[in-house]
Amino acid sequence: MKTLTYNIDIQAPASKVFNTMLERETYRQWTSEFNPTSDFKGGWNKGDKIYFISTDETGKCEGMIAEIAEHVPDEYISIRHYGMLHNDMEITEGPAIEGWAGALENYTFREHNGVTTLTIAVDTNDEYIAYFEEAWPKALKHLKDICE
Repeated sequence: MKTLTYNIDIQAPASKVFNTMLERETYRQWTSEFNPTSDFKGGWNKGDKIYFISTDETGKCEGMIAEIAEHVPDEYISIRHYGMLHNDMEITEGPAIEGWAGALENYTFREHNGVTTLTIAVDTNDEYIAYFEEAWPKALKHLKDICE
């Protein structure tokens, strides 16, 4: 697994960036760069189970199952992925999961003089690098536009 890192400076307080990133309505907006039906179910508190979902072309719910590994309001959030939804069913073991189970997605928010630097570190397999290299910068630009 490889860790990809992305940064963006946003002209807004860290609290605004943090909340905009995680609130359901605005989450769906900025993550639409990954999938137009992108959404989540669950909570953002440490230990919460959370589903990162979208709807496939047949209307089935698909996505990732994760746990919030750490949550420091306005500063840091860490997501540990451990399963997937496929055809509305949870899969948490087996060959489809083994290559990336335990992958982390970490968000760090650093504010200085009213500008928040958001740093994303994402563990991924080689097959998703090109996709993330295209989608993450677009998603972060979208988030910046919403926050500013």
